[in-house]
Amino acid sequence: MEVAAHPSPNHGPRRGGLAPCMIVLHHTGMPSAGAALARLCDPAAQVSAHYLVDEGGRVLALVPEARRAWHAGTAHWAGITDVNSASIGIEMHNAGAEPYPRAQVGAVIQLCQAVMARWPIRWVLAHSDVAPARKADPGAQFPWARLAAAGVGVMPRPSAAPAPDARAALLALGYDPTCSMTALVRAFQRHWAPPVTGRACARTRAALGGLLSAL
Repeated sequence: MEVAAHPSPNHGPRRGGLAPCMIVLHHTGMPSAGAALARLCDPAAQVSAHYLVDEGGRVLALVPEARRAWHAGTAHWAGITDVNSASIGIEMHNAGAEPYPRAQVGAVIQLCQAVMARWPIRWVLAHSDVAPARKADPGAQFPWARLAAAGVGVMPRPSAAPAPDARAALLALGYDPTCSMTALVRAFQRHWAPPVTGRACARTRAALGGLLSAL
């Protein structure tokens, strides 16, 4: 996999002694990869990511992995409230509703595998997982099962017992306890149990139990 350097000025030191333990995947939500790149490198925007992957699978390195990129905003996972200091952020060019091309997904898998070889990554997450009240990316079209099949993240075990208490299971996974139950369920369903309904139905509780048993 080729990675081209395109440095962004938008980064700082990781705080509190934190090192990357998670990868957070985003979609750009912009009309073009060029527009997204310009924003991620604009000092006035005060946003960035470690990598940008365009629809053709080209990977641009924007921020050194040892530095804190500004991609997650106000976020929470597993008690970590400075997600930027504990994560590698990967932006994928996608306006928000279209399928992700195979070349792009393949590049993301290879990139995540490379990151996982360099850092003790425990979680591969959606932006919507760490900010369920604010974000929906990378969205329902993202093929999480394809990543899990390549060893990037996990999917629920189908034979596990359902979670008896959906909210307790969501918090045990790492979701933000200050968010509404509907927001938490919708975020979980986007990643691990589509379709997204916002209801903690039997299907969702089965996926929760299956995911907890797979971790």
